[in-house]
Amino acid sequence: MKNILSILALLLLFASCKSTSSVTTTKKEESPKAIVKDLIYTASENIGVRYKAGGTTNKGYDCSGLVFTTFNSENIKLPRSSFEQSKVGEVINRNKAKKGDLIFFKTNRSSQINHVGLIVEINNDEIKFIHSSTSKGVIISSTKEPYYRDSYAQVNRVIE
Repeated sequence: MKNILSILALLLLFASCKSTSSVTTTKKEESPKAIVKDLIYTASENIGVRYKAGGTTNKGYDCSGLVFTTFNSENIKLPRSSFEQSKVGEVINRNKAKKGDLIFFKTNRSSQINHVGLIVEINNDEIKFIHSSTSKGVIISSTKEPYYRDSYAQVNRVIE
């Protein structure tokens, strides 16, 4: 009986010990909500970074470079230009926009989409988005501002 108790004690001891070298590295799928939160956080980390045509680093971003780099941080591959990004995902009605959607504009009387931002907040009929503007760099703007109100083109949902 003593031997059985000793064996049971040893089994319990070994069963309760785990080596830290056997940590499982399998990552669970992130929820769309978590991905959107991470995207907004990543983009927001760049507020104040200057505008740079063709820029994709914290030394300078253009609008599509900021969106391209931000989505790439979550392993979501987007095209490099705002016009090509406007073809990704599903075009949705503006009143169904959510955080994490992309918002597109035709600025300076352009006939095609030439500007993009990442939606970070919705308040009734106002959409706030982070983007890189040529004059102020990475900032948060609003569709209530006349410039963006008048140049609005579409909203795309990339994250379902």
